[in-house]
Amino acid sequence: MMLDGKIAVITGAGPGLGRTLAVLMAREGADVVVAARSRDTLDSIAAEVRAEGREALPVPTDIADPAQAERLADAAMSRFGRVDVLVNAAFPGSHRRNVLDMDGAYLEQWRKAVEIAAFGTLLACRYIAPHMVAAGTGSIVNITSMSSRTGYAGRSDYAAGKAAVHLLSHCLADELGPSGVRVNCVAPGWIASNVLDDWMRTRAEAEGTTFEDVRARDTAAMALRRIATEEDVARAVLFLASDQAAATTGATIDVNGGQLFT
Repeated sequence: MMLDGKIAVITGAGPGLGRTLAVLMAREGADVVVAARSRDTLDSIAAEVRAEGREALPVPTDIADPAQAERLADAAMSRFGRVDVLVNAAFPGSHRRNVLDMDGAYLEQWRKAVEIAAFGTLLACRYIAPHMVAAGTGSIVNITSMSSRTGYAGRSDYAAGKAAVHLLSHCLADELGPSGVRVNCVAPGWIASNVLDDWMRTRAEAEGTTFEDVRARDTAAMALRRIATEEDVARAVLFLASDQAAATTGATIDVNGGQLFT
């Protein structure tokens, strides 16, 4: 198993990709600490991890709060004595709005979104990475996005937050590399989900066409002619988290079906 006996911490472990990551890592041999704001969601994911025969520790956390980020690190160390893998996947859902249409309330929402993505990732690394440095080994994988390289109208909060994480990861790779700690990114494009389907239906309605036509047009623009799944993204994370990527740091794996070449 790729993570046999390792301890993994996942921030932003909500439904969707966070859950898929936790279950796949457990299936590959890791005990998992899951952190997010919703206790109910964490308990559900923890139950699935335990069903795979691994230990799970749910820790309700607002990762943008320094005290809570430090508490997460302390909880993981208290329970397991070490952390081998840290995956940062926290980012709030956001509405699409152009910059010139933002009112005061939305400007504050924009600030919080970027803070969770960038500052939250920084805090998780700040409090967990020292334990990896002390051990002389560890892997940090940050979930960025295709949007960290190219922006889209109405998604400046998402793009700015993910781009910040992208460059933060380069800095951390340089800082932590001499101590044996690797830092990499996985940058998904679109991920097959009900949310994506709803967005395509909204576009179809606005264009006076069908959902099937919009989906066919979008996938035709991808080299692989298909939209990535949560498991596709999770398996890229798994590779970077594992010892199979022992000489890889400061890198980004794009998982977008060939929608954007880098």
